[in-house]
Amino acid sequence: MGGGNYEVDSRNLHIRETGGRITRAVWRVVKFVLSVISLTIVAYVVVCQFYSTDEEKAIQAENKAYEELYPELPRKLNNISKDLEELSRLDDKIYEDIFNADPPADDPMSSLSIFFGSDSIPDSKLVFYTAQKADRLSADAERVDSLFRNIVACLQQEGFVMPPMELPLGGSISYTQTGAGTGTKINPFYTTPAQHNGVDFIVSQGMPIMAPAPGIVSDVTRSRKGEGNTVTIKHKGGYITRYAHLSDIFVSKGQSVRKGARIATAGMSGNSYAPHLHYEVWRDSTMLDPLNYIFASVTPEDYTNMVFMAQHTKQSMD
Repeated sequence: MGGGNYEVDSRNLHIRETGGRITRAVWRVVKFVLSVISLTIVAYVVVCQFYSTDEEKAIQAENKAYEELYPELPRKLNNISKDLEELSRLDDKIYEDIFNADPPADDPMSSLSIFFGSDSIPDSKLVFYTAQKADRLSADAERVDSLFRNIVACLQQEGFVMPPMELPLGGSISYTQTGAGTGTKINPFYTTPAQHNGVDFIVSQGMPIMAPAPGIVSDVTRSRKGEGNTVTIKHKGGYITRYAHLSDIFVSKGQSVRKGARIATAGMSGNSYAPHLHYEVWRDSTMLDPLNYIFASVTPEDYTNMVFMAQHTKQSMD
């Protein structure tokens, strides 16, 4: 025999080699460890299946709420879209009723494209049109250059007085808040054509009204009729500015005011359709277009749109 160890099994009267006991013991340990791991995994799965942490419970509740809410979202979104369309229609209707004009686009000048339909224009006509357009632009450029030279010459003249060039409002406004300008407009109360001597700025009640230039208050009127509460300021160079349908007035007749001083607040005193500022500019008893005296306070784009709005708004606010 080899050098292995043997033992006698007294129960079975059998001789066996003792070297396999270690192997069997190791195998039993391995099976025990695997059994413990398997039972641990099974127990973990069972615990996870029937028991959850507070965070997991919160996530599960949130997911369940989302599952219940999601089927309603498309219907609610559709209802909101319909409501927005109805609000837009009502807003356009209100604008038409107040101003007797079509409501403005987001940018009324954006649709004025000179190349609309250019795909269907023959090349020869397009080149001819472009040449004519270039000639007109060159002529316009020369005219603008001449105007600038005249302006510079006026500024250099002795005794030149700068007219009131600021927007007389204490807050920023959009061009869409520009109402009727100077000229013949429809009176909202009598629905008949009437001369409109200024421009309407549709602002909120109480917006501060500021002096656009230094001057002296030449008149203050408080009234519940006509133009309501008004302030008139006399500036150097023969310029006069008037403010109508005011709410509160903070100046008195004969008082000197500096540029930017708060003189009143906007309102709807007198015969006014809604809160707004009616603003006029005069010089030596000649009515001027106030929009020509505010472009220094707004961007070129806003100024262009303001002029467009003032010209195309058919009904005034007073």
